[in-house]
Amino acid sequence: MKIVADENLAFTDYFFAEFGEIQNLAGRSISNNDLKDCDALLVRSVTKVNEQLIKNTPIKFVGSATIGTDHLDISALDSHHVPWANAAGCNAQAVAEYVVTALLTLRPELIDAGQSFCLGVVGLGNVGTRLVALAQFLDWRVIGYDPFVAHASVEQVDFSTLLSQSDAISIHVPLTKKTDVTAEHATHHLFNENALNQMKTDAILINSARGSVVKEQALLADIAKNNRQVVLDVFEHEPQISAELLNALAIATPHIAGYSLEGKARGTQMIYQAFCKTFDKSADKDFVPLLDRCEPLLAQEQDAENAKAEFKTQLMQNVSTIYDIRRDDQALRACLNDGVIQQKAFDDLRKNYPLRREWSAFGAELS
Repeated sequence: MKIVADENLAFTDYFFAEFGEIQNLAGRSISNNDLKDCDALLVRSVTKVNEQLIKNTPIKFVGSATIGTDHLDISALDSHHVPWANAAGCNAQAVAEYVVTALLTLRPELIDAGQSFCLGVVGLGNVGTRLVALAQFLDWRVIGYDPFVAHASVEQVDFSTLLSQSDAISIHVPLTKKTDVTAEHATHHLFNENALNQMKTDAILINSARGSVVKEQALLADIAKNNRQVVLDVFEHEPQISAELLNALAIATPHIAGYSLEGKARGTQMIYQAFCKTFDKSADKDFVPLLDRCEPLLAQEQDAENAKAEFKTQLMQNVSTIYDIRRDDQALRACLNDGVIQQKAFDDLRKNYPLRREWSAFGAELS
């Protein structure tokens, strides 16, 4: 069996080497020719798996170690009778922790803000649900918008209400367009001039979902008008990023919000399990025993009454040690060349990214 895999997948050899030859390639450059004698394809979001890629190939399985599926042409896969799988929720905890880290980096006083701070979460799937849980643990008020999900643990409001009431908004939706089945609630340019105008002028905006959910030109105009603090991990014209946009952002990172060691390993394990089901193999491997625990920076008090206060203190003392988001911001800005960040520089940052660890590795046990 031959397997073509994105070179940025974690633990590929550990999970798949027993099944045959693995060819690791740059995900953005995987071509139809690479798949001429390939049985299985393992990708991330930068590989567009469509008719052009898979036609006249012997592909029998496609696995994407990602939450989203907008890079997969599911109708083409189905028409060729190719089983496929994604890894929904694999890096949800990492993205949720990224958002909280960004907020506490920009405004450290939020750690003690309690219900006076309102976080709006757009999209209540795996990531949004994890973020809601973290925010509620920190005692923030949380409101959510999702026309497809009824979420018992969060106050759900309509989109306009969320825009007008939130002190920060974090986006966690897939990219859908007007031509999709979900056209009524399409997310392409969901944050356009109208939406941005409804936000509080000092509200923070964070997008770690898909770049085109936010209309770039409208965002630039909004920042110029309101001096809004905006955090982007994804960009409408990714992988190219203009100096104009980069210079307007409070924090910018190269599409790595979900790049924890646990998240990437979990994603590979999830498509390994789907692969084994497809090919009738035994799925008996787990990534957890491979990971070392880190210094217990978030070791919590056993006394429930004091546990939360102690956790908040430890988090603020160690947030930049656990994840230095400013370092990622600086690394991206250093790639500017002639007024733009080009594809190669952007992809190199992701390829060589030193995977961070999730809070659980430092002792956090959050319910």
